[in-house]
Amino acid sequence: MKSKLACVCTLALLGFFPVPAAWALPTLTWAMRELPPLTIFDGPQKGQGAVDQMLALLTQAMPEYEHKFVRMNRARSIQMLKENHLTCDPTLLWTAERAGFATFSIRAFATLSNGLIVRAQDVELFAPWLVDGAIDLAALINAGTLQVGMVPGRSYGEAIDPLLANAPAQVLVPHYGNDATGNLLQMEQMGRLHAFLGYWIEARYLATQQGIDPTNLRYLPIRGDSRYKFTYVACSDTPEGHSAIKSINAQLRVLRQSSLPLLYAQWLQRDQQSSYLADAQRFFAHEDSHP
Repeated sequence: MKSKLACVCTLALLGFFPVPAAWALPTLTWAMRELPPLTIFDGPQKGQGAVDQMLALLTQAMPEYEHKFVRMNRARSIQMLKENHLTCDPTLLWTAERAGFATFSIRAFATLSNGLIVRAQDVELFAPWLVDGAIDLAALINAGTLQVGMVPGRSYGEAIDPLLANAPAQVLVPHYGNDATGNLLQMEQMGRLHAFLGYWIEARYLATQQGIDPTNLRYLPIRGDSRYKFTYVACSDTPEGHSAIKSINAQLRVLRQSSLPLLYAQWLQRDQQSSYLADAQRFFAHEDSHP
């Protein structure tokens, strides 16, 4: 009898019997979207984006989960956050609407805000709407003469989102898909739109990957917008999601003091790095709340 029991135990350890579900780790699905150089999915710098490296540190410190990374576009990420599965998005901006279906971490990164990305040769087209070096986006949209590319479902910040929501359809050029911003850049180069919304570091990185000289692009900030936006980790608004955010916050409090600002700053132009790091130190000196 004892020998039979010993045999059964040995077989279970060797995997001949299924492990009880209660022993399995809960799966945390990370909704990953293409947002270089925060996330980099292809090429020689694959996995070296600022958020990529943050996730490597986070997941290593959270062994209580089985971490699953799924590539998707922004619309699919939002859909998954609204479902009951344990899903987290590591690159979300906080908005009041999103707070209705997701639970947010403390701030993870401070990023330079979105703006209009235009070809250098086309800057003069935007002169009527430039005020002290910034674009009056509301007036540009109301004029209805130039087309602006954007990614549906993506938040560009509180100063931009309401303008896009009320913009005439003929002004906006929406693009869906995993590499939507990269495709908008290509469309701009072919003259199929006049500008697109995006982060400056994002546009410069994508241009380099596509063989476009970044010096042939210009970044036009949006009038009335703040210099920085904060990205958060957002998880499903469920008990499991709240538990995950508690663990994530514990790690972020350490990481944003030690490494996260440097991970982002390395992608900035040299003349921006020192001022960014000084600002980041100020942003993360104390606990924060939303927005």
